[in-house]
Amino acid sequence: MSEIVNLRRARKAKARSDKEQMAAQNRALFGQSKADRVRRDNERQRAELALDGARRDGNEPDGRS
Repeated sequence: MSEIVNLRRARKAKARSDKEQMAAQNRALFGQSKADRVRRDNERQRAELALDGARRDGNEPDGRS
């Protein structure tokens, strides 16, 4: 036979797990100094510009003019 599961405990355990995962994401996002955030934003902007600079313009979807 299968094991009996207390649904209240399972629901609370899942909620705790979800909260811990959200907390980890927030620590990674908001736990940075201003210099780190500025550097990350500059790197992201530089990568976007490099990608846009390599884009080929064309009238057809396959890139041929």
